[in-house]
Amino acid sequence: MDQDRKSGRLAGKHCFVTGAAQGIGRSIALAFAAEGAQVVAADRQFTDPLEAVGVQPILLDVTDPDAVAAAARDHAGVDVLVNCVGLVSVGAVLEASLEDLDRAYAVNVRSMACTIQAFLPGMIERSNGAIINIASVVSSVMAAPARFAYATSKAAVIGLTMSVALDYVRQGVRCNAISPGTIETPSLHQRWAATGDVATARAAFVARQAMGRLGQPEEIAAAAVLLASDEAKFMTGGNLIIDGGMSL
Repeated sequence: MDQDRKSGRLAGKHCFVTGAAQGIGRSIALAFAAEGAQVVAADRQFTDPLEAVGVQPILLDVTDPDAVAAAARDHAGVDVLVNCVGLVSVGAVLEASLEDLDRAYAVNVRSMACTIQAFLPGMIERSNGAIINIASVVSSVMAAPARFAYATSKAAVIGLTMSVALDYVRQGVRCNAISPGTIETPSLHQRWAATGDVATARAAFVARQAMGRLGQPEEIAAAAVLLASDEAKFMTGGNLIIDGGMSL
């Protein structure tokens, strides 16, 4: 195991992953560690223990700039930052409130700006860094019913990604986004349960997938490993769509 870590695709890299308690973020943290990285896995709470070789779980509210700045000081030397915190807001524009939009923006966009501002200076100083923002195909890529605040915020994530990529490309920092389609996560299971009919809700989500199935968090994590690795050194400003054909 130790030898595998020394020879992994991310060996020697220090990674910071937000939203790492479950779903996509958790899978990314574990995949990074399996590839030899030292990983700090951050979230507001961990209902299930996240214990693996190379993973250090910490409690962090990424909407709190002071807490994020402190985390960046405590974990200097981060080579890879993954912004995976996300909030799904439901409702069309006439159904959602401005407060819903503000909340979606604060969690899905402002938190990423906050973490990037905290960790980017160290990357610039070392002329090396990779930032990966988890966006969504429900954004500037495509629309989905009753996702006004969510789609608006995730479109902003793609714009944020391109802006950071362009501004810091000559300083050794890459910034890319991953836009998943429907991924089977605990959060999605909770939304199914909230409908009162899990089977019908699940079938409706599967029906809109061109591949006839939902994506798995590990499939997003595999793409994140690529973007974090030196194999992707010529990739910046991109939006990697992984949606099983949903947006075609």
